[in-house]
Amino acid sequence: MSDKPAVVLVHGFWGGAAHWAKVIVELARKGYTSLHAVEMPLTSLAEDAERTRKMVAQLKGPVLLVGHSYGGAVITEAGDQSNVVGLVYIAAFAPDAGESPGGITQHHLPVAAPNLEPDSDGYLWLKADKFHESFCQDLTADEALVMAVTQKAPLATTFSDTITAPAWEKKPSWYQISSEDRMIAPENQQKMSARLNARKVITLAASHASLASKPAEVAAFIDEAATQTAINGQ
Repeated sequence: MSDKPAVVLVHGFWGGAAHWAKVIVELARKGYTSLHAVEMPLTSLAEDAERTRKMVAQLKGPVLLVGHSYGGAVITEAGDQSNVVGLVYIAAFAPDAGESPGGITQHHLPVAAPNLEPDSDGYLWLKADKFHESFCQDLTADEALVMAVTQKAPLATTFSDTITAPAWEKKPSWYQISSEDRMIAPENQQKMSARLNARKVITLAASHASLASKPAEVAAFIDEAATQTAINGQ
């Protein structure tokens, strides 16, 4: 198993590390023994990137960073560490220098944009009764209910935090587009993936929650990226 890199999974907005549950099981079945899912505060890009850097710094050997949704912005900011051998984007933001998730979102507003609402403390929530149709329409009602009730809201200001130096300019990358995504418009995903010079781009007929609705396909894609980094001697 020593030829497999450590995999660090980075969640997005409106969820935590447990959103990776099914992918973790699939990767473990493929022989990955160094699996880690960072739990971020979702308070600012700088703080979330620092939390991710600290986890990566604790790991020996090569690390593959995998980001879902806003987690893509985090791995873009935090992926410059020397032991990071690749970046995998799962229906994720992949901003360029000076770009923010909020700015990219404005290019093509997602279908579910009206279903977001701030609270009096500045946190931005996805309306619980709209969670299923917005975030994970291809999951069961029970799965969506749990996601809605356990959602982790970000500070709304995090949307406008910008990337300093994108790690994808120096690190090999892979991108999975969700064609039925209602949280990040597929048009925005297509544009971001096209400029990455990615080793591979795939499209899944999935909601924003492809990591939960298509875990076998997502895990296979991560495995393919990991295998490629090993072949390249990273």
